[in-house]
Amino acid sequence: MNYQVLARKWRPHNFTEVVGQAHVITSLTNALKHQRLHQAYLFTGTRGVGKTTLARILAKAMNCENLQDFNPCGQCDICRAVDEGRFLDLIEVDAASRTKVEDTRDLLDNAQYAPNQGRYKVYLIDEVHMLSGHSFNALLKTLEEPPAHVKFLLATTDPHKIPVTVLSRCLQLNLKRLLPSEIFTQMGFILGQEGISFEPEALKLISRAADGSMRDGLSLLDQAIVYGNGQVNNDDVHAMLGSIAQQPVESILQALANADAPAILNQIDDLSQLSPDFSDLLQQLLQFLHRVALVQHVPGTLTHDLDAEVVAHLAKIMSPEDVQLYYQIGLLGQKDLGLAPDPRSGFEMVMLRMLTFRPVKNSSVQPVQVQQIAPEIQVRPQVQVQSPQVAPIRPTPLPQTSPVLESPRITDNWESIVSGLKGMTKQFASRCVLEQLDESQCRLSLDPEFQSLLDQDSAAKLENALRDLLAKPLKLYIEVKALETHTPAQQVVHAQENRQQAAVEAIHQDPNVIYAKTHFDAQVLPETIQPY
Repeated sequence: MNYQVLARKWRPHNFTEVVGQAHVITSLTNALKHQRLHQAYLFTGTRGVGKTTLARILAKAMNCENLQDFNPCGQCDICRAVDEGRFLDLIEVDAASRTKVEDTRDLLDNAQYAPNQGRYKVYLIDEVHMLSGHSFNALLKTLEEPPAHVKFLLATTDPHKIPVTVLSRCLQLNLKRLLPSEIFTQMGFILGQEGISFEPEALKLISRAADGSMRDGLSLLDQAIVYGNGQVNNDDVHAMLGSIAQQPVESILQALANADAPAILNQIDDLSQLSPDFSDLLQQLLQFLHRVALVQHVPGTLTHDLDAEVVAHLAKIMSPEDVQLYYQIGLLGQKDLGLAPDPRSGFEMVMLRMLTFRPVKNSSVQPVQVQQIAPEIQVRPQVQVQSPQVAPIRPTPLPQTSPVLESPRITDNWESIVSGLKGMTKQFASRCVLEQLDESQCRLSLDPEFQSLLDQDSAAKLENALRDLLAKPLKLYIEVKALETHTPAQQVVHAQENRQQAAVEAIHQDPNVIYAKTHFDAQVLPETIQPY
């Protein structure tokens, strides 16, 4: 009865045994190498990725008497005491069960005393986000200025619940979710050491089901060993997890790529004998399509994927357009499974919908070719109307706007003068109408709507700008009154409206557009038309 579960038996005891957290290990070993140990470390990440394990290894390395390449030796008295759980200077606290402020104060009262055996007294607080607000306040001062012999190691799955005042006092290390390939390799190593036979396909399925957690993967592996009577077989793992084998998903996608509806329905019929979860099956299809799309656009992305060969094959035989269409239909089809008479029929309709809306290749239906160079288009013989002569769309000449003043000279053409100005001065002048301009003075009328723009500063800037532009010692006079003619700004707006109207009329008169509207019930969207 001395059996120990795999997750505990094969828990790493030094940095080299940790899987998939190289970025964190590098930070910790460099800190040990240069003796730059922070007063408080916060390990964050999802469950089962090694937060508490790394904290224990770091506590062991801080106190190890004989570090081997900045890795705990595992042989000295301190290393053995930590591994056996009898090291007095490592105080482990489960914050979920000790949330009261009294517990935190009792814990910190002993921090002032020197360590018994090692160099440092290490407080390892697991699930630290479970502490109460008062407990965090009691911890703050000691966490910011702890005694030289005290180190804090905090671990949490939810750092967002920790007050920022605590976060700012910690060196945060984020542990990543493990890849299925990393979990697969570690489980294969463990089974080899345990002398247990296994099938690689079974380990692949467990690695995916672990969802990035090594502890979850090893717990499922323990369950699979018991279920398989000392072996890890593919069929046993499928039955234990109640999941669909990966091969039918590949077969369905292969049939989908070949547009083979009978093969897809046959695969679904075979799967229905196993009473599968069709929602889970659709999820697997979407995950496969996602990886296929990644390989199509960025080859070499999934080099560590367990199904890299299958994904690469599907990426070759399926077009990127089809993959995107299938993914979108499958994504929207997830909600249809709950509305369908039964999940199987809902899943079948999703697959048939993918085939139905799949772009038809090599079709005998030829679309109308609109060419800018060729002046003619071909019309089918059965069409009774005469094919119109198609000419390229050319911009219709726009009506010329007449100048405000009768004199064509630039010195009398207010629009030309305004176009030579810049910035806010130009914007102010474009709201005025020229009344008089000679060698000594310039008289303008301002639209009352823009009276708020008139002040001493803007008038002075406009006067100086006109003097520089026209090279005349002008005196500027501005009168606010109702205008009888259009300002330059209004003329610009009218010109844009005329150009837009001309562009819309040109589209409606184009022979290609007329043909499309007549024979294909096409519609013109005026808001999408822009003039040249």
